[in-house]
Amino acid sequence: MAEITREQVETALKAYVDPYLEKDLVSAHAVKDIQVDGGKVTVQVELGFPNAGYRGQLAADVEAQIKGIDGVEAVAVEVSTKVTSHAVQKGLKPIKGIKNIIAVASGKGGVGKSTTAVNLALALTAEGAKVGILDADIYGPSQPRMLGVHAKPESPDGQSLNPIVSHGLEAMSIGFLIDEETPMIWRGPMVTQALEQLLNDTNWSDLDYLVVDLPPGTGDTQLTLAQKVPVSGAVIVTTPQDIALLDARKGLKMFQKVEVPVLGVIENMSIHICSNCGHEEHIFGEGGGKRMAEQYGVTLLGELPLDIRIREEADSGKPTVVVEPDSRISEIYREIARRVAAKLSIQAKDYAAKFPSIVIQNN
Repeated sequence: MAEITREQVETALKAYVDPYLEKDLVSAHAVKDIQVDGGKVTVQVELGFPNAGYRGQLAADVEAQIKGIDGVEAVAVEVSTKVTSHAVQKGLKPIKGIKNIIAVASGKGGVGKSTTAVNLALALTAEGAKVGILDADIYGPSQPRMLGVHAKPESPDGQSLNPIVSHGLEAMSIGFLIDEETPMIWRGPMVTQALEQLLNDTNWSDLDYLVVDLPPGTGDTQLTLAQKVPVSGAVIVTTPQDIALLDARKGLKMFQKVEVPVLGVIENMSIHICSNCGHEEHIFGEGGGKRMAEQYGVTLLGELPLDIRIREEADSGKPTVVVEPDSRISEIYREIARRVAAKLSIQAKDYAAKFPSIVIQNN
């Protein structure tokens, strides 16, 4: 029997393209160790994104790939996860207690951005990450309702706030501090100051990801986020409708101009399936998100259906990923979450925390 070599195993692994990283595990630097002992091969894979719902499938795929080598009798695949901080805009440093900030934006209102943001955050949590959500829509906060929260955050020292925890998710919103029907009649500078305080004065507890639910458009809040908040990546939510895509392109171009990587596009309300007869219809048009993604060279992260359950569950404070974890809709959200985190995992890493502070003193 020919002796199995490490090179043979590497060659076999290079032939397998991970569906979320969109590259092979070797070139993605995800293969941490290969051990060959006679006919037994052990491979250690470390992914930079949460993958609880995908780990078993990955291990099975890698095992099948290696078993194709002549002489292999047994394969053991160990899959682990290590989420690290990634590079942000020049001149900004990551915020203490937050490894990565992901902005969820849309060009216009009414495309389901907040619903998508909360389900994305909960999907990342379900995949095994430590996640928080910041409701950056000061004029129209919706996360308190969607998370089913009616409490006010506590302040341990009179200066900072403890985040509200709901469904395993740390959350902060101006909506936690005011009555639900109280309008915020503020000018731009007050809004941007409030956003900075909500972000910086909250005691986030070592989050892998903070999802920021932005208001629609490209105004003061978005500019503050781009200039003062260390964002690792952005996600654009749109519908297939031409007018929504037109505005979504503006949001995408804004992030490109301020050098925030766009991780991809999510097409919401992509298709309507009749609950009575099962007939499928593209009410808002077809393929718009895909065309936009191709036009700007970004990833189409996923397509979500127009489904009454998504709306009802978000309105009741129990988003779909929580209340129907085994549904096809929840699986789509989790697939999107893996793609978002995987795209982020192959971005440049932030090494600022690795270097010691150098202090020169004249004694």
